[in-house]
This record gives sequence, structure tokens and C-alpha cells, in this order.
Amino acid sequence: MTPDWFTEARFGLFVHFGAYSVAARHEWVQNYERLSDEEYREYVEFFDPDRFDARELARTAKAAGAGYVVLTTKHHDGFALWDSQLSDFTSMRSCGRDLVRETVDALREVGLRVGLYYSLIDWHHPDFTVDWNHPRRDDAVGAALNEGRDMARYRAFLHGQVEELLTGYGPIDSLFFDFTYPETKQGWAGKRAEDWDAERLLARCRELQPQMLVNDRLGIEGDFVTPEQYQPTSPIVRDGRPVRWEACQTTNGSWGYHRDNEDYKSTPLLLRMLVDSVSMGGNMLLNIGPDGRGAIPPRDREILDGIGEWMALHGRAVVGAGHAGFTPPREGVYTRRGDRLYLHLFTWPLGFVHLPGLAGRVRHARLLHDGSWLRRSVTDPGQEALLTQPAGQADGTLTISLPVRRPDVAIPVIELVLDETD
Repeated sequence: MTPDWFTEARFGLFVHFGAYSVAARHEWVQNYERLSDEEYREYVEFFDPDRFDARELARTAKAAGAGYVVLTTKHHDGFALWDSQLSDFTSMRSCGRDLVRETVDALREVGLRVGLYYSLIDWHHPDFTVDWNHPRRDDAVGAALNEGRDMARYRAFLHGQVEELLTGYGPIDSLFFDFTYPETKQGWAGKRAEDWDAERLLARCRELQPQMLVNDRLGIEGDFVTPEQYQPTSPIVRDGRPVRWEACQTTNGSWGYHRDNEDYKSTPLLLRMLVDSVSMGGNMLLNIGPDGRGAIPPRDREILDGIGEWMALHGRAVVGAGHAGFTPPREGVYTRRGDRLYLHLFTWPLGFVHLPGLAGRVRHARLLHDGSWLRRSVTDPGQEALLTQPAGQADGTLTISLPVRRPDVAIPVIELVLDETD
């Protein structure tokens, strides 16, 4: 796979924001609580993002080390964050602001790549047929809910809104569609690629933005794969060749703002997930959910600040790095960037770390955060006599001597300069 901006960046910021942020009970609140359009309208009516500052958001993403940002232009509730000419269910009608325009402009100002999320699902649109994901699925009238609904009309609407996004905001770097669910559950059919006319929609995306990457959730093959809320355990390969992928993750299990959710992951855990993704040739897209007024919640900001602090010292072990092709020691994972091999130590060993297969292949070793030199050898540190390999280690093992005290960083990283022949 040829490297591109996506595989160079490795770390992106997902931003889920919309009327559901006012509800503050998860972005699927309308579905989970079976809310009618009338019950949900309160959150739209009082959607007033007076603290949404796109420039601050862009600066925060940049400082955290992200190379791109993906904004939810419209989620499953159908509420659009731009001045759509095909609907009055928009932020322009609600608060007089085109938040897509503000965000796209702000990202370009700081040199970040622009990603747009668009939900294929629309619970507000009168022609979107009720299915097992729809908030009205349990209404007593049952299948009669779909009388008069016409997915052909909805497809025209869907394609039209996507065209607005791809023609009104300049070059877009990535488009994240969400999502196809062909299974039948509880007597309701789901939605297949044919429901979106996915082939024609993707072809139109290619025509309007030929440089843009499109994800895999149209129900047909896209440019990158999007595992969600789990971490792959090996590089993702198709037909024997690695593919682009990004692990979509949250800070606390919710995508949209959820005021009472305190199940936050720690910054070291999220960094481990990031470098774990890069070690397998993937990206991580980490989500934050601005609150009902558009501000970044304090815990999300604290996490991003912590990631940024680590990335300022270790960013070159992530940005532009990828799968190394070497077997790492049990204490961590490798990433590689050119002739630099990076060992991310998830656990700190006592005194030494043993690297299988690297004897005679490393010209220099140092801790990345402060550039301090580390002794390397193929002798047993506990013996006086020179040995051909460290005691108990396989032939070709390189031993790195470490300070007893673990460095005061979230994940210590050893930078190994490989011999030019590697």
C-alpha cells in the first residue's frame, strides 16, 4: 500500500456534536428512549452552541498531535450542521450557524486534514422506512408506519445532501459514512447497500472529490476499514495485501455528550491503543463529544492535553510510522519509520530488555523522550565472561540496558537506529 496523508497521520480526532448534545444522554437517545419527533424537537429548538469555537477545536486537535478531524455533519437523528437547501432540520434554522463551514475553515487554517461524517440513517425524514434501528419500531401500528414512506425519495435526498457537502466546502480529505445493517431483526428488515444505491453514490463521490478517501460502511468496499470500539490483534489484510484502517474509539464509551457517564479511559490506556494500532499498520480515530453549548468537556480536554504532552516527545514514533515486521519483546510493541525502530514499553522491565533477532542490526539505541543513550550488548549482563548471546535468550538477541527507574512518561519509547541494510 502506497503511503498517503492518512497513513502518515495515524491519529485523528472524531467530533460528535448535534441536537443530542443538548439531551446529554448519548447520541442514540432518540432510539434508546423511543422518542417521537415531537418529543425530540425540544433539543433542536434549544440547540444554541454559543461555546462552540471551531478555531479552538482545531488548535486543540493540533496540539494533541492529530493529523485530521472528522466532524459529524448529520447523525442518525437527521439534524444537519450546515445550511442544507434540502431540509429545514438544520443548525442554520435552529441557531443561524453553519457549523460545518466554521469547522472546515478552522481546520484548514491550522493545516489539519478535513474529514466529514454523514449518517446514511435519518430518523427524521418522512420517507426513511421504519426498521429495527428506528425509534418508532415499537409503535402499536407496526408495519403500517411505513405506509406512504418511499426509500426512492429518501435516496434522492441522501444523495443530494452528500452532493451539497462535497461541492460547497472545497477539497474534503475523507468521508465517513455510517452505516449499513442488512440483518433482519424482530421482524424488521435492516438496510442494505441497495437501499442507499451505494455503487452510484460512491461513484458520485469519486467524481466530485477524486482525491477523497471514503470508508467501508456503505455496504461495499471502500478505501479504509473502520473497526469500532475494539482493537484488531494483527494487521488487516485483504487478498494478501495490507489495507488502510482506523480504530474508532471513545474516551468514555459514548460518542455524543453524555453528562452522567464517568467511565473514562485513562490517558495511558488511550495512548497504548494508539501505538497498538500503529504497530499493526492502522490509525486511531479518538472521539470527543462537545457539550450542549459546544464546549469540549473538561475530562476530554484533560485527556487530549495528556496525549499532546506525550506526542510532543514521541510523535515521530507514531506520525509516519507503521508496522515494523519484527517480533517485539513481551514488554511492548514496535512501530517503524524508515531506519528507526521504536519499542513502546507497556511494562517496564528490570534492568534489561531483550530484543529477538536484532543483534548486529542496531547502530544506536536511546530513550526517545530525552535522547539519552542506552547500552546495548550480546553478552549476559550477569556474567563476567563474554557470551555469544545473553543467558536464556535465543541466538541473535540484542540486549538493551535500562535504568532501574521507569521514565516519567505515559509510555516509555526506545528509539533504535537500524543498520542501513535493514
